[in-house]
Amino acid sequence: MPNYRIIVDLSDRALYLLDGNIVVRGFPVGIGKMLTQTPSGDYTIVNKEPNPGGPFGVFWMGLSRPHYGIHGTNDPSSIGHQVSHGCIRMYNEDVLTLAALVPIGTRVTIRP
Repeated sequence: MPNYRIIVDLSDRALYLLDGNIVVRGFPVGIGKMLTQTPSGDYTIVNKEPNPGGPFGVFWMGLSRPHYGIHGTNDPSSIGHQVSHGCIRMYNEDVLTLAALVPIGTRVTIRP
């Protein structure tokens, strides 16, 4: 059974899926704007919701910090940029891949 955890590197604008200490996947992400920055720290995934609609794309994974999550997007051109209100934005196909792999309770570390 894999021991997955997620690291979001804000400077790389990338999300890394690790099994133990080994990176098994990397995904490009969109992050918070200067005024609404993505908060650094250690969190866990507390809920998962398919098809949240609108700007959240095809999937939402809520973090233990209220109102923040990892989600898809209806604007793929925003990936790789500082565009969100603090959430971590992924391509829809990437967020579906990630959501299928990680259970609720997965640790998420967001680092500057």
